[in-house]
Amino acid sequence: MKTMHKNVFIDSWILFKRSMLISTRNPETMIMAFVTPFFLMFLFGAVFGNIADVGDFSYINFIVPGIILQSVGQSSQFSAISVTNDMAKGMVDRFRSMPISKAAVLIAHILASVVKNIITAAVIIGTAFLIGFRPTAGAAGWLVAIGVLLLAIITLSVISVLVGLVARTPESSSGIMFPLFILPFVSSGFAPTEVLPGWLRWFATHQPMSPIIDSTRGLLFDIPVGNSLWLAVAWCVGIAAVAFITAVRVFKGKLV
Repeated sequence: MKTMHKNVFIDSWILFKRSMLISTRNPETMIMAFVTPFFLMFLFGAVFGNIADVGDFSYINFIVPGIILQSVGQSSQFSAISVTNDMAKGMVDRFRSMPISKAAVLIAHILASVVKNIITAAVIIGTAFLIGFRPTAGAAGWLVAIGVLLLAIITLSVISVLVGLVARTPESSSGIMFPLFILPFVSSGFAPTEVLPGWLRWFATHQPMSPIIDSTRGLLFDIPVGNSLWLAVAWCVGIAAVAFITAVRVFKGKLV
């Protein structure tokens, strides 16, 4: 049993390094991780910030959590494509014949996606500070907010791996992931849900992105988060668990 566990960790680490190396050689991945988040934050913060009204918040302070989730959702498309490429190019067939832990294949892809998405989030926060982002939270608020964002990043990364497994082509995996890029726009990320019309307001209030955004924003600015924090954790844990279990079953089915 100890040997099996040791093999999972070692194999996951080796395959994780492989995934990261492939990413560094892919210009599109690097652009999505560094360049696109910078320009999105700059565009919404510096340009639209002068015309948007979100009450007591400056627009830059208001939109940072939404921009993070939107950019992570977009970046996760390339994680899904990476998994689909492995499936389409016969890498799984090679892994089947090698003495490695099969669980390590999924774990490595998830870890690689998490690391790339953390970089994306860091770029956004750094850019936001340059153009006026001024959170008021202390150390405790920052730690909990980072924890919520990390949980959301892990959830989106697990989803991207599942999508990569079920998609037949890289193009279709990107298409399936596209709603994760759109959802933050139809949430409390870019405007208060109260200003949205009828059915759209209901959807924006009750979809998973809004409690993640609301709790992160509240924690960073020392304002009450109500039940948003627990809803965010529940959504993330529930979705991540279902997606991971499903991914394991799909992957095992493809190994038969």
